[in-house]
Amino acid sequence: MRGGSDIFDELRAIQRQYGYLTGDQLAALSKRTNIPVARIHGVADFYPHFHLSPPPKVTAHVCCDMSCHLRGSDHVRADLKLRFQAMGEKNIAIRDVSCLGQCDGAPAVSINDHVYRSVTSSQVEALIFTALAESELPELPRDKPQTDLKSDPYKGAPHYACVRKLVETGDWEGTIAILKASGLSGLGGAGFPTGIKWEAVRKAPGPDKYVVCNADESEPGTIKDRFIMQHLPNLVIEGMIIAGLVTGAQKGILYIRHEYEAQEHILREEIEHCRQEGLIGDHVCGSDLVFDLELFVSPGGYICGEETALIEAIEGKRAEPRNKPPFPVISGVWNKPTALNNVETFANVPQILINGVEWYKAQGRGPCSGLKFVGISGDVRNPGVFEIPMGTPASEVIYGRALGPPPGKKFKAWAPSGPSSGYLPASLMDTPLDFKALSAVGSMLGSGAIVVCAEGRCMLDMALNAVRFFRNESCGKCVPCRIGTQKMVDIMTGWAHGQGKPSDLGLIEELMEAMKLASICGLGQFAHSPLSSVLLHFRAEIEAHIVQKRCPEGVCPMREEFTV
Repeated sequence: MRGGSDIFDELRAIQRQYGYLTGDQLAALSKRTNIPVARIHGVADFYPHFHLSPPPKVTAHVCCDMSCHLRGSDHVRADLKLRFQAMGEKNIAIRDVSCLGQCDGAPAVSINDHVYRSVTSSQVEALIFTALAESELPELPRDKPQTDLKSDPYKGAPHYACVRKLVETGDWEGTIAILKASGLSGLGGAGFPTGIKWEAVRKAPGPDKYVVCNADESEPGTIKDRFIMQHLPNLVIEGMIIAGLVTGAQKGILYIRHEYEAQEHILREEIEHCRQEGLIGDHVCGSDLVFDLELFVSPGGYICGEETALIEAIEGKRAEPRNKPPFPVISGVWNKPTALNNVETFANVPQILINGVEWYKAQGRGPCSGLKFVGISGDVRNPGVFEIPMGTPASEVIYGRALGPPPGKKFKAWAPSGPSSGYLPASLMDTPLDFKALSAVGSMLGSGAIVVCAEGRCMLDMALNAVRFFRNESCGKCVPCRIGTQKMVDIMTGWAHGQGKPSDLGLIEELMEAMKLASICGLGQFAHSPLSSVLLHFRAEIEAHIVQKRCPEGVCPMREEFTV
């Protein structure tokens, strides 16, 4: 199959014209591309963005994951279903959707693929009627650019000086040495040393290599890459160009989630600017060096954030994770060596090369180096994305920047990085936000997606919400994840309805351990985290549901029949 950029563009064009992927148009596409219809259909069927049958006139997708759940999205969804049930699903469908990347503007909805933030039921109702009337839906306003970020090494000076200097010196090995000395690690969650990764790609044999930026942040609470692409797009692209020059890769691919239309537009403008200025293309900065860059819009799905699944999508396939090894540095895009990092990692590279290693190290707290963007959402008065020194205590950020829980509420729990990190109690809120400190308390910094829960929140309810997200987003390739996430949801739903048994605890411990050991990728390996962390830190709350058949916070619908 041809590259995903080609095949997905073709599928999007068909869907824009006909509203869905019609059988005759898929047959015509098959004839044009010499790709079997069954294979095209199998790819299109994998991604939630594509429709293989006529959709309703209006589809309202309501995000009900962590942050939106905390901000009342369940009530919005229930109100809308009641309001429009008489009109039938051929006209209006009210459906759940996984995180839309607007956690600081929860609750969020998507109306016919137009995303809206901080909505009320009445506002969504008005938007639905606008769409029904086939009137143009309003667009989200753009945020004003922030000019006071310490992460910006240019401060109004001409951009891309780092690339120009690197082309002049050709000091590829020296650049890698600087990155290794800085200790810059991957800031998308894995934390692998960037300099070592780039060195491995540089030393890999063969002329064909790739640089890939993962901008597919789709986990609940994760919004900092959206912010960086909005306000520092030049640093992201400059980091990718530097990676290409240093590793010897001649092609870069910036993979962005399809809900980020505003950021996509900004990046397209920035890439075109670079092309006009000779910063990318066949003669980078007037040299014989080659590096081109393209934007790849994701066809959808949280699993695409897993690096090998993302590579499969780039190649025009179903985004199912590969077995590792081999790792992308050896066999990535089209089985060629690939330097794959996330948005924030690339944006850090120009900062380090311009300001120096000592400056970078001095930005952190204690033993930590560098600045960090964190997104804070949930039960806080000032949700948003904040630039902080790495190693800042979580309490300082939650109270000092996000202004703490709503008035009259106490801080109960927090997830340092969305559902994958699990939940920690308020007693650990002074933990520094860095890789080692959070690992020491059984969690992780991950992508810095802090979700806060105030008193009154049921931790079984929050764990079930998070595990349900993983269940919904499992690609289904491996049995432990596909069956395990569903089984976890079944058991936890039973607990929430007063139908649990003490023996369930032993069963679910075995299930979680099997998923950790046998799942192919991080989704299945970490899907247990919300529940295992709650069992560790809030076990009495779980046992109250199972043994006493009561929800201590009065949230769960105890003793009611349920369907999963």
